[in-house]
Amino acid sequence: MVLRPREVETVIQGQKMMEGAGVRICRTLGTSKLRNLDPFLMLDELRMPAREASAGFPDHPHRGFETCSIMFSGKMEHHDSVGNQGVIGPGGVQWMTAGRGIVHSEMPKVTEGDLWGFQLWINLPAKDKMVKPRYQDYQADEIKTVEHGGARIRVMAGDSHGLTGPVAMRNPGLLLDVTLQQGATFTQELDSSWNGFIYVCDGEGSVAGTAASKELALVLGKGSCISATTESKGGMHFLLIAGKPIGEPIVQYGPFVMNTQEQIEEAFRDHQRGLLQNPTDDVWAAA
Repeated sequence: MVLRPREVETVIQGQKMMEGAGVRICRTLGTSKLRNLDPFLMLDELRMPAREASAGFPDHPHRGFETCSIMFSGKMEHHDSVGNQGVIGPGGVQWMTAGRGIVHSEMPKVTEGDLWGFQLWINLPAKDKMVKPRYQDYQADEIKTVEHGGARIRVMAGDSHGLTGPVAMRNPGLLLDVTLQQGATFTQELDSSWNGFIYVCDGEGSVAGTAASKELALVLGKGSCISATTESKGGMHFLLIAGKPIGEPIVQYGPFVMNTQEQIEEAFRDHQRGLLQNPTDDVWAAA
C-alpha cells in the first residue's frame, strides 16, 4: 500500500483563559478559531504551580460526550455525585464516558510542585449519548511505551508501532504521547478517513514540513500517514490525536453536547431536578 503523507491544514495558537474556580488554561480546539474537529470538541492544557490551581474544578455536570484527562506532573483527584473517586498520578490517563449524565469534580491532590495536564472532550454518536456513565483509569505503569529511532511513544489509545493502548474508545481513534530527541523523526500511519491534529506540549520542530512549537495545534489534512521531526537540542514533545468522524449535528451548551436544542433543554431540566445521573449506577463497572 502506498502511503499518502498528510500536510498541515491549519495552525491554531493556544488561547489563555480561566476555567473551573479560576484555573488558568490554554485552549486550542474549542475556540472561535476551531470550534471542533469531529469527533473532538475541545483540548485544554493546564500548566502552573499546583498551589495556584488549588481551587480546581468543583462539581459540574456533563452529558452526551466523553472526557480524557492526561497528567504529566502532579495529581488530580476525581469525585462524583454518587461517591465514586479516583486519583490520576503523573503519566496517568482517565477516560470518562459521561453518557446520560454525571456530576463530578476534579481537584488538585498536591499543593507543591507543578501541575501539568490536559483535558480532551470527545463527542459521542447519537446512539451512545445516553449510555451509562463509565470511567477508565490507567496509571503511568499501565501505559505501554515503545522507543524507536530517538522517539519515545506512549500509546494511550489505538495502535502504534506494534502496541495497543489500554483505553477502550467507543469511537475508533488514536491517542499518543510522543517525545522526540534532537534529530529524531516520527512517522505514524493514520486511517485516511479520520480527522487528526498534533498539539505541541514542549520544544519545537516540524510536522509535515510546517514549523511547530509550544502551545500550537496543527490540524492535519487528508492522507494516510503523518511525520514529525526536530533538530532542536531540547527536542519536541507532542500529543497526536486522531479519530473517526461521527458526522452528526453538534449542539453544545456548556457542559452538555447533544444533537438538538430540545435535547439540550432536556439535559438542563434533568440536571435541575437531580435526574441527570441515575444514583443506582455503579459507574466504575464496565459498560
